[in-house]
Amino acid sequence: MSRSVLIVDDEIDLLLPLKHLFSRCGYEVHTATTGSAALDKLRNASIDIVVLDLMLPDMSGTQVCLKIRNDPATRALPILMLTARCDEIDRLLGFEVGADDYVTKPFSTREVVLRCDALLRRATRNNSDAQPTTKPKDGTLLWIDRPGHRVFVQGIEISLTPLEFKLLTTLMDRKRRVQSRSVLLRDVWDMNTSLSTRTVDTHVQRLRKKLGPAAQLIETVRGVGYRFTPKPG
Repeated sequence: MSRSVLIVDDEIDLLLPLKHLFSRCGYEVHTATTGSAALDKLRNASIDIVVLDLMLPDMSGTQVCLKIRNDPATRALPILMLTARCDEIDRLLGFEVGADDYVTKPFSTREVVLRCDALLRRATRNNSDAQPTTKPKDGTLLWIDRPGHRVFVQGIEISLTPLEFKLLTTLMDRKRRVQSRSVLLRDVWDMNTSLSTRTVDTHVQRLRKKLGPAAQLIETVRGVGYRFTPKPG
């Protein structure tokens, strides 16, 4: 099945090679050189993944990312962020506003495509009329279909980004064990850092909001981190 990518970058010398390689790899390619043009494309075209430069002429990539995440129609789209900056704080900022992955310039165009392939594999869902591999039991508060990358709260499917899904499943796999922010940064974001950051807190807050009544399953351990605690029954 054909996949579509929106590449947002005002550097034509980078935009054209990316467009060429994505096309060769079977993607339908859309491009934009400004943030406003990118948001317009998202409103009018069917896009599966966004490759977004941090530095744009009219608004920052972080602003575009926030707008994508705040729009119910696009909030679940995987986002790969590009930047010429290599400071870890810039990577953290990208993750805080909702990016799913990050590549710094100069980069291999092949690496960008492979990272997008990986994000889409994690985000792939069954067709809208497909059923989960098994059905959640009546009254089940939280149920996950991992092969289908689907999450159900009280029988209703909710939409998570690939990063939110990874955060949730990581906490679930380590249920009843407290996970520090540094451990989560390492294992979910693939980052080793001693920086004080709200990246983990921001994503846990967004995840809880989406989980609704199941938010109670993710407990805050003050001064330490977070713990997933299943409720009896």
